[in-house]
Amino acid sequence: MQTTDLGKPRFSLNIQGYLLAGILTIMPLVAVWLVFNFLLGILYRAGQPLAEPLGDALKKRWPELAPWLDDPAAQWILAVIVALFVLYAIGALTSRVIGARLFGLFERVVTRIPLVDTIYAAAKKLVDVLRQTPDSSQRVVLIDFPQQGMKTLGFVMKTFADARTGEELAAVYVPTALNPTSGFLEIVPVATLVACDIPTDQAMAMIISGGAVAPEKFSIAPPPVSQR
Repeated sequence: MQTTDLGKPRFSLNIQGYLLAGILTIMPLVAVWLVFNFLLGILYRAGQPLAEPLGDALKKRWPELAPWLDDPAAQWILAVIVALFVLYAIGALTSRVIGARLFGLFERVVTRIPLVDTIYAAAKKLVDVLRQTPDSSQRVVLIDFPQQGMKTLGFVMKTFADARTGEELAAVYVPTALNPTSGFLEIVPVATLVACDIPTDQAMAMIISGGAVAPEKFSIAPPPVSQR
């Protein structure tokens, strides 16, 4: 190893620096993998009940496929493909008038089942709100979470009055970073909310990416009060 005039080596392993650089390099890939692993796991569990009888039917029709279909990896892939096909079929069906009517009939049946109707209505409302463009009653906001002085993105799901004081309150859904399907429900005074002018899809992208995908200009300060 060559040395400098001071007798110190020109090259060093710099283990800490290279490890940190490697971690930062693969972090986006890890985030993508976590999201896809979560989604693929759901697809596998949803498609498995249909994939098993389909695999048995294929083995009876084409026995030469039995070694491949008995492979756990092939069974996993088949279950995911079946789930994706079912989702595609549902989307194609409900996009047509007859399918929409059939799905509406299914919803009416579901809403008559005790407890199930409450869960289904709440989940559908959440999806509908997140798909809508933010407006005066359903919008992206900043709230103090998990403690005072720390801000996080949230979605105003509903506003209502305090039964005792009459103060206007808001039910704010705070999604978890990287996995927005889980999160927290916060009941906070409307006066403490900081409105954000970013659309819902951009806010969701910021949450899923852990803040890596963020607007070029972003402020956590309350808007200035206009003076008349």
